[in-house]
Amino acid sequence: MGIFGGIFESNKETKNKNTFNWIPLTETTQLKEIVELSNNKLVMIFKHSTRCGISSGVLSRFEKATDSTLETVAFYYLDLIQYRNISNQIAKEFNVYHQSPQAIILKNGVVVKHESHYDIISNLSLDDLIK
Repeated sequence: MGIFGGIFESNKETKNKNTFNWIPLTETTQLKEIVELSNNKLVMIFKHSTRCGISSGVLSRFEKATDSTLETVAFYYLDLIQYRNISNQIAKEFNVYHQSPQAIILKNGVVVKHESHYDIISNLSLDDLIK
């Protein structure tokens, strides 16, 4: 492994230890399912740019601080680089300006909160929204 190997190459062993229960968002048809699901539980869409250091840092901190086994929340993960068309559809359907990273919370079919960048960590409280 070269000098940058630890930074730029993924460590499968570490990733398996810290597994977060993300639901991959890979099809625009899932947006209708997400709206329906939000009538029964809180839904969070995390929009992540795999090319952005800030996005990676926020994602890592979010995963460490959040219990992804909560049965009252469905966590969706959107890779913005691979699925930009879905991000564009989210902005259009939910009237939320695109940012990265971005967390969008839906309840009863509507956006009840959204945050971007470091505000995801400092301003987003799922506990307040679950009640």
